[in-house]
Amino acid sequence: MKQVTFGFYILMIALLATATFVEKYNGAPFAGNYIYGSVWFAVVWALLTVAALCHIIRRKLYRRKGPFLLHLSFAVILAGACLTRFTGKQGFIHLRQGQPANAFVDADNRKETRLTFSITLDTFRIRYYPGTETPADYISEVHIGEDRNARETVSMNHILAYRGYRFYQSSFDEDNLGSLLSVNYDPWGIPVTYTGYFLLLLSMIGTMLDPGSGFGKLLAHPLLKRTGALVLLLGCSLSGKSGNVLSREEADRYRGKQVIYHDRVAPLNTLARDFVAKLTGKAQYKDYTPEQVLTGFLLYPDEWRNEPVIRIKNKQLQKLLGTGEYAAAIDLFDGNNNYRLQEYWNRLHSAEKQNGLLKAITETDEKVAIIAMLKEGTLIKPVPEGVPRLTSNAVRLELLYNRIPFVSILFKANLVLGLLTFIFLNIRMKHPKRSKQAEGLISGLLLLSFLFDTAGIGLRTYIGGRFPLSNGYETMLFTSWCILLVALLLRRRFPLIMPFGFLLSGFTLLVAGLGQMNPHITPLMPVLASPLLSLHVSCIMMSYSLLGFMLLNGLIAIFLRKEAERLALISRLLLYPAAFLLGIGIFIGAVWANVSWGRYWAWDPKEVWALITLMVYGLAFHVQSIKAFQRPLVLHLFLIAAFATVLMTWFGVNYFLGGIHSYANA
Repeated sequence: MKQVTFGFYILMIALLATATFVEKYNGAPFAGNYIYGSVWFAVVWALLTVAALCHIIRRKLYRRKGPFLLHLSFAVILAGACLTRFTGKQGFIHLRQGQPANAFVDADNRKETRLTFSITLDTFRIRYYPGTETPADYISEVHIGEDRNARETVSMNHILAYRGYRFYQSSFDEDNLGSLLSVNYDPWGIPVTYTGYFLLLLSMIGTMLDPGSGFGKLLAHPLLKRTGALVLLLGCSLSGKSGNVLSREEADRYRGKQVIYHDRVAPLNTLARDFVAKLTGKAQYKDYTPEQVLTGFLLYPDEWRNEPVIRIKNKQLQKLLGTGEYAAAIDLFDGNNNYRLQEYWNRLHSAEKQNGLLKAITETDEKVAIIAMLKEGTLIKPVPEGVPRLTSNAVRLELLYNRIPFVSILFKANLVLGLLTFIFLNIRMKHPKRSKQAEGLISGLLLLSFLFDTAGIGLRTYIGGRFPLSNGYETMLFTSWCILLVALLLRRRFPLIMPFGFLLSGFTLLVAGLGQMNPHITPLMPVLASPLLSLHVSCIMMSYSLLGFMLLNGLIAIFLRKEAERLALISRLLLYPAAFLLGIGIFIGAVWANVSWGRYWAWDPKEVWALITLMVYGLAFHVQSIKAFQRPLVLHLFLIAAFATVLMTWFGVNYFLGGIHSYANA
């Protein structure tokens, strides 16, 4: 039975990978009809599930509550997906203003399905970003039945639920008198699937906390108390001068000027920093201060529209515009001053046409929008009369916070300290007398890192007037603080947790820092502003970071065979949080997708390869069933090879396979 179970498991991985390439060359409808939506594909999943449950029962693995609950959750999730597939309905309903509609077109068979009620569009409108023609939201005002007073709103971030049906804003007619809503009816599949997600989360938490689980036993392994590794970091910067700008002294006078920014009073320096980061993807443009760049665009618009400050990472868009990685604002308009991206922007009305190019256009359009807002006078908003201003002390503290790159300093320091800490801990076995000195030094550095992180969070809390947990950046910042706190509290019981604390904190802050290079000066499209999206990306990025460290472990083990066993134990330990974070990230993304547009799984190549990655790394947990993994070198070689699935998920899909999640260089 073991051979049958793992045979189906590996077969499913191969089928999923093959399906993404079939979709690449034959299109999504073909893959959906002949693979993902076919009966034989569902049968293979069913056979895999039955074989796995039989194997668990035969081996009496149900006595191990954690692993049994984990595997049971996957069975429940698949059962929910099966119910969605065979009992759920999806489609589109086209509404015209004032005309009742009581049928929607089924997405599977293209036939009309009657509703037990009618829905009528009262008005449709587009809400734009202030001072721009960039849509911020699409809003349909409707009423159901004959009661015109019972008006409901459907928008990009607001679902209309009625009698088990859910309506989502999808598109609209060019004359703004019609609206296209996607319709979802899935009363059985969603509850079962969400139950599976809950069981999965519960089993993961239980496994991490149970001292008798595989993770708990690894933490107590004696070999983990002495280990070593090595590493390096380096960086460089370039600067130059061009354009007309105020002198640094003149521009600095505006640093503390108070404006309204993100619905609060803030120094102009805060807005200027985000303005530069948004356009360039960097904290600084050449050797200019943020105020020099902002006032340059404001006072010398003709000169600065020729400055290549708009970063475009997408190669296809660079080719389309005839620019390099950086474009000037003038590059986005033709000789007749027509906006060159308008034609492509119009295609964004249809979600099915989303791809890497259009996502890059969306990002570039937002950068153009903030320049337009600056020109129109809507970006810099003076503090109205009657609104309390910041005290001079509050301004100084915010300028101090802006001046100190907390995240940049801390992520570099923590990554270096985490790797060097392994070397320090190696002293414990070779030089017992120096053990306490080494651990004392590491504890001191860990405490220093924690206090520095606390200072950054404290300043941000004081500046914002709330605890910072409102977006992905702040969530990652707080997660880093929690990791350091846990490492401090458990350092005496588990000395190895100190380097892990440094590394996990460093990776978390690295992700946070990358997010800050594209700050939200204008609000994102509502569907992308969900906190679930931030959590989804954060979990998966943390997982990829840990999987990358396991790759490094394996490469070191190949050259340092004597350390292979100890490094294998570290990789086994990291495998738990890495796989669990990936699993959590996947199902949070599914919930977000379901809340946003009514479909929690679309078999998009990005989704499929994330699942493949989880399944491939899942093999490494089955040490008792796959005896070869008990040999350290075999495990290292497998983890090195498995990282190819991460690369495929992150880069291969983006650059080659495409799909709605593709954002190659976007």
